[in-house]
Amino acid sequence: MNTSSNISRISTFNREFFDSKEEFTCIGEGSLGGKAKGLAFIKDFITSKLDIKDYPDFIINIPRLTVISTSIFDSFMKRNDLYETAYSDMPDDRIAHRFQLADLPAELLGDLRGLIAKVHSPLAIRSSSLLEDAMYEPFAGIYGTKMIPNNQFETDVRFHKLTEAIKFVYASTFFKKAKDYILATNNKIEDEKMAVIIQEIVGQRYPGRFYPNFAGVARSYNYYPTGRSKPEDGVVDLAIGLGKTIVDGGISWSYSPAQPKAQPPFGSVKYLIEQTQKSYWSVNMGKSPAYDPIKETEYLMELGLKEAEEDGILDMTVSTYDASSDRVVPGTGAKGVRIVNFAPLLGLNMMPFNRLIKDILKICSDAVGTAVEIEFAVNFDTKNFSQARFGFLQVRPMVVSNDIVEIADEELTSDKLFTLSRFVLGNGIIDSIRDVVYVKPDRFDAKFTNRIAKELEEINLELTKSKTPYMLVGFGRWGSSDPWLGIPVNWGQISGAKVIIESMLPNMNVDLSQGSHFFHNITSFRILYFSLPYSEKPSIKWDWLNEAKTICETDFIRHIRFDTPLMVKVDGRTSRGIILI
Repeated sequence: MNTSSNISRISTFNREFFDSKEEFTCIGEGSLGGKAKGLAFIKDFITSKLDIKDYPDFIINIPRLTVISTSIFDSFMKRNDLYETAYSDMPDDRIAHRFQLADLPAELLGDLRGLIAKVHSPLAIRSSSLLEDAMYEPFAGIYGTKMIPNNQFETDVRFHKLTEAIKFVYASTFFKKAKDYILATNNKIEDEKMAVIIQEIVGQRYPGRFYPNFAGVARSYNYYPTGRSKPEDGVVDLAIGLGKTIVDGGISWSYSPAQPKAQPPFGSVKYLIEQTQKSYWSVNMGKSPAYDPIKETEYLMELGLKEAEEDGILDMTVSTYDASSDRVVPGTGAKGVRIVNFAPLLGLNMMPFNRLIKDILKICSDAVGTAVEIEFAVNFDTKNFSQARFGFLQVRPMVVSNDIVEIADEELTSDKLFTLSRFVLGNGIIDSIRDVVYVKPDRFDAKFTNRIAKELEEINLELTKSKTPYMLVGFGRWGSSDPWLGIPVNWGQISGAKVIIESMLPNMNVDLSQGSHFFHNITSFRILYFSLPYSEKPSIKWDWLNEAKTICETDFIRHIRFDTPLMVKVDGRTSRGIILI
């Protein structure tokens, strides 16, 4: 994606913010950072290529924002003598506290105060680093974002909360997760700089909370097509509330834009109910939470569907299981369990949302010159379902390999076969891995998943330092935000893995969210990712792992090394893959 347009094309910040004619402005010189550059690049394409006459009930735009450029970051770091702290091995909380004690550059404060004096609605303070959103090293979800309610009566209080949020994002540049991630790339932490986006949040205020009706991530390429859908048809993940549910790998609703009414292949209504979204994220507009400026979710609340129904937003987003007729019916007209499947929106076509998604994905793919991933938020009038707002939040390039990989029939029955799967992410051949890190089957228990993640982090750090690629094997959903559904690793804790296997269990058998930041990093780093559903009764030759040479061992993890490399082959056309020892 060529985003090299000069920063001078972006207007200088106007303290009127919402009253200004310019919706995209900048404070300072230097770079906008990757995320903001992507938005600056795509905004003109959306304006010029999308025929808004086709969507009379939609307001379609990038939510109003200003970018604090990297020159302000440089000044902040130098004037407060923060580099020694930043490059140290201090824990995240100590780094964050040190940054909170520092002073923002004086030349920035007047603009910030002018902005906050005029604006009383919630704001998102987002990272936009130099290295963010690169094609093969996307840094998705690595740095901090902080949402603030900005509803306090006193201007001084709102101003203080804004400056705290900016300093939190600056500090996140040097958190352990970011340093571990950079270690797995060809970059150095000394090369990174941070721009910060201050942006309005798309949504509506309800009693004590603020959030959009739903948020989503759409991809123009689908790694796991089902039914009649094809990979190039793309895939969309939707969730009620803020997009945090999706990008953190929580439960969302996935569908193909080519088949919006098609139901995923759930085995039963019971399973559908088990796998539906049950909570959502909103900005806390009520009682002030405990003061914690170094906590990313300080002003966020996770609520249940009961609160969403009280706010009247479920009519377009859920179906109801009617036990008396044993049927799932769109909407909230019947009494029963709510299932977040967006059937009224997609099946009854109450507004042309799906057509809009297809148009925007095509415009972005054509502009970028490759497959893309976009993030968005949608809000509409819950009384008459009109006046919908589509807020375009982000665009990233995707990595899609077109190499032809053939898997011979005899390889499927080879006596050297370690495992195979019909649900594999990626495409290609890897024949250089000798090291395997695996969760010991006899020690695995969901209550220990956080400890397992910590042990993996230590082993991964040693392997990445020595630039030793490895295969990772475990249970449940890797990177899950729910430790009871899998091992809640962040990307930096397993960044050296080049092949990943997840073996599902009866109570850990959830679909991978293609909209998650974890998923985006997997695809961008071209990791070969094997999913072994419990229903497929996957076979892993555990004996081969147990008999191999042990390099190190912890309570839950074993690191082994084979004498000869593994042969890993994945055919992206069929999502089929094998591993031979």
